[in-house]
Amino acid sequence: MRYKYTNLNPTDGISAAQRHLLSQLHRTFSGPFTVEEAAKACNLIRARARRLLAYWASRGWLSRVKRGIYITVPLEAKYPSDRREEPWIVAATVFKPGYMGGWTACEHWGLTDQIFSDIVVFTTRRVRSRKQVIQNTTFIIKVVSSKKMTGLKNVWINNVQVNVSDPSHTIADILANPHLGGGIRHVADVLEEYFGNKHRNDAALTEYVKLNGNRTAAKRLGYLLETMEIRAPEVIRFCQKYKSTGYSKLDPKITLKGRLLRRWNLEINARIEKKDTF
Repeated sequence: MRYKYTNLNPTDGISAAQRHLLSQLHRTFSGPFTVEEAAKACNLIRARARRLLAYWASRGWLSRVKRGIYITVPLEAKYPSDRREEPWIVAATVFKPGYMGGWTACEHWGLTDQIFSDIVVFTTRRVRSRKQVIQNTTFIIKVVSSKKMTGLKNVWINNVQVNVSDPSHTIADILANPHLGGGIRHVADVLEEYFGNKHRNDAALTEYVKLNGNRTAAKRLGYLLETMEIRAPEVIRFCQKYKSTGYSKLDPKITLKGRLLRRWNLEINARIEKKDTF
């Protein structure tokens, strides 16, 4: 009778030498690891490590996250192939160097009550696809320059360090890329929450807008602050000074045309309602 790999006891049929190497991986890694990292940990050449990892994964002794990246499986696991890593840990490994941002960071900092199933990742690594599904989780990827790797906070998940943009950095990012903040209407709601809680930092926000080098973000910020009557005169003055010439869409993902607002050089193609005053 032929058993399926998912029903195998992970220690059955493995030599003492291989069991020693697997134990080394368990001791060394608490999260995903690459072939190169495994080779170093086990003192193996890369080709040998690659073959061993692929073999162990096929037998259920490891779980494959994606090509070239694996996670260990508890030896007592009944169904090793069902082993899934925390999505933030996967992102921190697969797209490193990078950070959790957009609506994912908004959720983390309590700037929104909405729940998003997809994970937004900003990375300096070049990727073939800006939308990838790994272990049943969809990752939305934004490639950025290395200068954006600042203003990050460290979060520990299962002994693995993950970067997430701080609240002010997050706001600057979603103003530059409203679709990564759930659309301009949701960005407006997030902005209202940001200016009404402890995370508000006007100086940091304007610095991040400048760091991004996206002058359209300044237009959106100034317009939203005035429209929602949020008191931030210094920020509005900054936005007026920093805004770019020419007209930009309030929400570039909305195809409907809107009125042109000369004060902010914006095409108002989405309706933003007045919120609470701060």
